[in-house]
Amino acid sequence: MAAVDSFQFLYKEISRSCSSYFETLALLGALYAARKAAVLLRDCCTVVRVHFLPRMIPSRKLSQRYGDWAVVYGASEPLARAYAEELARHGINIIFITQDDALVRDAAASLSQTYGVETFVVTVVFSPGRAAIKPIGDALSGRDVGFLVNCVEEELASPQSLIQVPEQDLLDQVNKNVAVVTLLTRLVLPGMVERSRGAVVNISSGPCCRPLRGRVALTAVTGYLDHFSRALHLEYSDKGIFVQSLLPFQIASSRSQPSSPSSSPSREGWFVPSPEVYARHAVSTLGVSNRTTGYWPHTLQYGLIRCVPDWIWILGSRMFIGSS
Repeated sequence: MAAVDSFQFLYKEISRSCSSYFETLALLGALYAARKAAVLLRDCCTVVRVHFLPRMIPSRKLSQRYGDWAVVYGASEPLARAYAEELARHGINIIFITQDDALVRDAAASLSQTYGVETFVVTVVFSPGRAAIKPIGDALSGRDVGFLVNCVEEELASPQSLIQVPEQDLLDQVNKNVAVVTLLTRLVLPGMVERSRGAVVNISSGPCCRPLRGRVALTAVTGYLDHFSRALHLEYSDKGIFVQSLLPFQIASSRSQPSSPSSSPSREGWFVPSPEVYARHAVSTLGVSNRTTGYWPHTLQYGLIRCVPDWIWILGSRMFIGSS
């Protein structure tokens, strides 16, 4: 009996001495939960502000806000063509910059016929030197270019390690998505600065904002375009130029409009919109957010990815991509 009383007495003394520590831990837990709740509330408000309010509140015409012409690069991708079509639906004339005009000329003719806008296709081969600059400069001359849309061209249909990618394909991917994008921005910006208005939209990849196995070059290109856009916005936003980094997740494709010759079609769904649906949502975010996924279900996906610790992300990348 004495042993039981001694244990109860000892337990009460320990509990009394630890109560202050428990209260401190409870306070820290409450502060952490409040912080997470505040972050969640902020993110919800951001989703409403970026993705819903612009679609409900009427605004000025895009041509009045930015200009009458748009330069679109990377139109071999269905997403770039869909973005150009959405701009054409708003009455914007389109200049396509391409190295292969097989798909682009048909798209340009379709836009002119459907929406009554002017379209122009500039076919250039980007190589060291200034040979490619003259035809682009001639196309821009005398036109009120208010938009520059650069879309990453993804060459690989399936994940490959870096040493599996042919050297020429690797050089082409870096040249198209880094050097050419930077050069086009340099060519278009002076006119925008002179008119004190314009929009530069760089479309890359949301999942590749974090290291992704089998997509080394694409991850690096995405990182470059994302930081390039943010730095450009910091430098030119006070001159009336809006620079946006678009980070979409999976976009549906079809056999009639593949993103690459060897890519397989993907089924359209709520989280996998068609290029046309995505473009309609993305254009509505112009002037609202300089860094966004462009489509609110993708913003939810991005929020989940952002919460995943690095070690879990790397483990999942190795498991799922390595087994595919």
